[in-house]
Amino acid sequence: MKLYIVPTPIGNLQDMTFRAIDVLKEVDIILAEDTRTSGKLLKHFEISTPMQSHHMHNEHKTVDTLIQKLKSGSTIALISDAGTPAISDPGFLLTRACVENNIDVDCLPGATAFVPALVNSGLPNDKFVFEGFLPVKKGRHTRLLLLAEETRTMIFYESPHKLIKTLGHFCEYFGEGRQVSVSRELTKLYEETIRGTAKEVFEHFTNKPPKGEIVIVVGGKK
Repeated sequence: MKLYIVPTPIGNLQDMTFRAIDVLKEVDIILAEDTRTSGKLLKHFEISTPMQSHHMHNEHKTVDTLIQKLKSGSTIALISDAGTPAISDPGFLLTRACVENNIDVDCLPGATAFVPALVNSGLPNDKFVFEGFLPVKKGRHTRLLLLAEETRTMIFYESPHKLIKTLGHFCEYFGEGRQVSVSRELTKLYEETIRGTAKEVFEHFTNKPPKGEIVIVVGGKK
């Protein structure tokens, strides 16, 4: 019995590891955030292992059943739509339950969007804090006030239709001169990284509305 946490490419399918393919072929069940999205990936790599839906809306209800399957001797792989599961994606609840039940968990190394965004930002990466998605409404003001004093480099995920609002808040709370790097569509055809002050990056995307998956890297307070 074992749970495998298997990263999948964030864009370029060539980033899939040989080990990840082997594990997905050998396990009894693959838990997928979206079976339609993952179905394309599995078809590309000729993986025929049965899939089961496991996402943020049902993971609370399915954990107990999955633990029983694991205890009965099943091997299960967990994947998300892209990147490493449990990093702003489902996975934590099942992993924690496995640890509590003495079930082996093996997390494979692989794609995670924030690592290349951090490295190519040109901002200090010896110490950093990963914030994921900021609160949409409740708690956002409090969180931004706290982060305004953070001295480490900060990493955020954001959706394209909320990017300009978030950059505007960074100008307001962190100051217009704070260094910011926005990477979008990492590893994909139209990958780009825009670097500059919070004001410069805000103005860029105000004039050129963004598309695709986005990672924001913000320099810490000096």
